[in-house]
Amino acid sequence: MSSPLSFLLRSSRGLLFLVAFAFAHHAALAHDAGHDGMGMADSAPPPPFVASTAKPFSALMDDAMAVMEYGMAHAPMNGQAEHDFVTMMIPHHQGAIDMAKALLLTTQDQGLRNLAQEIIADQQIEIQLMQAWLKAHPADTASH
Repeated sequence: MSSPLSFLLRSSRGLLFLVAFAFAHHAALAHDAGHDGMGMADSAPPPPFVASTAKPFSALMDDAMAVMEYGMAHAPMNGQAEHDFVTMMIPHHQGAIDMAKALLLTTQDQGLRNLAQEIIADQQIEIQLMQAWLKAHPADTASH
């Protein structure tokens, strides 16, 4: 019999969930401590991510991570778990989309291309759901 954790580690979506949870947990703890926890409290936002063959894959991944980390560190949090989770997960999901787009520029591996395309489609839908949740819960977006 396998544990739920071992199942999550074997599944690509499960692994993405664990990474998302770790980021959200780390940033929430840092936010509670009064700083962003990612070294970006007073830094300027990075430029928007652009998937381009003009840069090597490693630079694209660095760009995607910088945009994602900045977005998560500067998410409008108000101490309500549901709200804070959603506002941090939106840039996290966008980071997954950006990384998948970078991979699509470089790989010919059909399995990974399929996975990247699924990530893009799934994460876009989930971002729309989270944006709709924020719109449906305006009281949850007010700072306390």
